[in-house]
Amino acid sequence: MLGNQGKTIEVRMGNVQNEGFSRVPYSSPVASASEGSALPAALAFLESVTAELDTALEIADPNPYLNMVMALLRAHLGGKVVTATMLISASEVPYATARRKLQKMLESGMVEQRVRTRSGRSFSLHPTDRLMANWRQFADRIMRLGAEATTSAVINEREYYFGASYLPASQSIAPPQVLPEPLQIAGGVRVLVHGDPTFMVMENLKRQFEQIIGANISQRAFSIDRLRTEALRNAERRFSKYDIIAVDLPWIGEFAEKGVLMALDQCLDIDRLDPPDFHTAGWMAAHWGGRPYGVPSQTTPELLFYRKDLFAEAGLQPPDTTEKLIAAARHFHDPQRGRYGIAWNAARGTALGHQFLMTCADFGQPIVNLEPIAGGFAADTARRRDIVPTIDTPLALEACDYLLTLLDYSPPDILSMSWYERVRPYASGKIAMAYGYTLLAPYFERDPDSPANGNTGYLPHPAGPRGRPLAPVGGYVLGIPANLAAERRDAAAEALIAFTSPEAQKLYILNGSRTAPRYSVGADPEVRRLSPIFEAVDAMSLRDELQYWPRPPIPRITDIFEICGQEIHDMLRGVQSPRDALRRAQSRAERALT
Repeated sequence: MLGNQGKTIEVRMGNVQNEGFSRVPYSSPVASASEGSALPAALAFLESVTAELDTALEIADPNPYLNMVMALLRAHLGGKVVTATMLISASEVPYATARRKLQKMLESGMVEQRVRTRSGRSFSLHPTDRLMANWRQFADRIMRLGAEATTSAVINEREYYFGASYLPASQSIAPPQVLPEPLQIAGGVRVLVHGDPTFMVMENLKRQFEQIIGANISQRAFSIDRLRTEALRNAERRFSKYDIIAVDLPWIGEFAEKGVLMALDQCLDIDRLDPPDFHTAGWMAAHWGGRPYGVPSQTTPELLFYRKDLFAEAGLQPPDTTEKLIAAARHFHDPQRGRYGIAWNAARGTALGHQFLMTCADFGQPIVNLEPIAGGFAADTARRRDIVPTIDTPLALEACDYLLTLLDYSPPDILSMSWYERVRPYASGKIAMAYGYTLLAPYFERDPDSPANGNTGYLPHPAGPRGRPLAPVGGYVLGIPANLAAERRDAAAEALIAFTSPEAQKLYILNGSRTAPRYSVGADPEVRRLSPIFEAVDAMSLRDELQYWPRPPIPRITDIFEICGQEIHDMLRGVQSPRDALRRAQSRAERALT
C-alpha cells in the first residue's frame, strides 16, 4: 500500500521487485470499479470458449470483431494503452482485412480514438460508452446462461463446510471498488507490517489502494522480531503511531492480554467482515477469549513442498508419514552431485523454535497442556490459569529423533537456514523437499527458470506414528491498536475492511501473493488458474487439517519459541543429548510461564 496520493488517477501495472519476484499484470481497481463484476469473468469465459472452439473446429475462421473487442476490453479493464497495431495483431486475420474491420468499428461508434501526442500523429483506442453498455448487459446474460446450464449438473456434487462451497466460484471476484466517501483521517492511514512477500505486494499496490480509500497510506515494514518489539513499544505511547498493525497469529493472546490490540467488536460491525468466508482455523486463531482481535490478512499454512517430477521418476509416492518422508529424503540425498533431501527451519532461536513446535504437533504433542477436542486440541486458553509446558515428553523425544534424522539428509548449512533460506535452494533445484509457508511459493512459482516451477506438489505435514497429517496455520492478521485516538478509529476500521476484503485479497494474489484467507478467494477461477496451491489448501481445510494449536497463542509463546530454538539447536549441534535438551527446555519454559 503506501505513499503520496497523486492528483490524477494513474493506473500502472503492479509488480513485486524485492526477493527476486518478477512483473505480473493485475486488473486495475480504478479502471474497473464501475464495470461490474460479470464483465471480467465473461471475457475470461469467452476467451476460453473461443480457444476450445478453434481446437474442436479445425476449419473455423477467426472472428476479427470479437477478437479485437475482447482485446480492447481486457486492456481497458487493466488500465493499459491500446493502439491500432495492437488490435490488428489481436484480430488474427490479415493486416488489410483487420484494418477494414477496425475502421468499420470506429465508424459504427463502438470504438473511439484519442490523440496521444502534441503532434497529433499518435492515437490510442478506447471503448465508447455504447460499447461498454452493450457488453455489460451481454456479460450479465452470458454468465447467467452459463450458471443455468451448469447448476443442474453440479448441484448434487457440491460439498459445504459451514455454508462455504468448495466448488470453484461461478464468476470472478470483481476488482476493489472506490469507497463511496473518501476516508477523513489526518495524515492518511498509517500501517505497521511484516516485511514478507505478501505485504510487499501491498506496498507495490500503494497507489491503487490510495485511490480506493481516498487517503494517503504510509507503511513501515520490519522483520518478525522487530515487528513485535515495535508493536509493544507502540502500545506504551499515549496515542498509537499506527492506525493498523500486522500481528503474527501466536501473538494474539499476548497482545490481547497486554492491551496492545482493540477487540474488533468495539470499533466495527463484525458481520461486515463476512466471518464464514474465512478459513475456519485462520479466523479462530484471530480470537482470544471468544472475541476477534484482528482480521486475517494472510492465512499461510506451513506445508511440505515436494518435487513431483523427481518423485515420479523415482517411482515414489508423496510422503504422508514421517517414516516415508525420511525414506524419500534418503533416496534423493546426493551431496556429491549437489543435491540434498530436505530443507527446514533449523536456525537458532525463533526459526527453529517454530519448527520444533510444529514437529511436536506432527507427533501428536502440543507444547502446553491443551485440552483434546475433535480434530486436535483447544488452543483458546484465555480463561485457563493452569497452563503448563509439556515439552519433556515421550512424543517430544520422538520429534527430536526425527529432526536428528532429517539432519543427515539436509544441506551442510542447515543449522543457519530459516524462513527464506530453506526455500531458495528448493527453488534452484538443489533440494527435493522443503517445509515452507505458502507465502514463499512465489520464489519458484513465479520464476520460469526454476526447476520447481510447475513441478511442485503441496502436502500437509507428514504425521508421526501417533499423529495425523496437519498443516499448521501461520500468517498475520491486521488489527487496530487499543490506544488509537478515538477520532481515527472509524476511518481505521473502514480501511481495515477495505484491505482485507475478498476483492483486495484477490488483487494481492494477482500481483504475486500466494495466501488466500477466504474461501471465496481460493475458489475464484482466476486465482485457481494461477497456482494449484489454493485448491490444495482449500482441500486441507475441508479435511480439517488446517490447525492453529501447534503454535497456541498463549501470552508467553514467544519465550517458548526462543527457549526451544536454543536448546534444540544445541541438540542438533551435538552439544547435548535429546533428553537433556528437552529437560532444560521444560525447566526454562516453566519458569517463563510462572
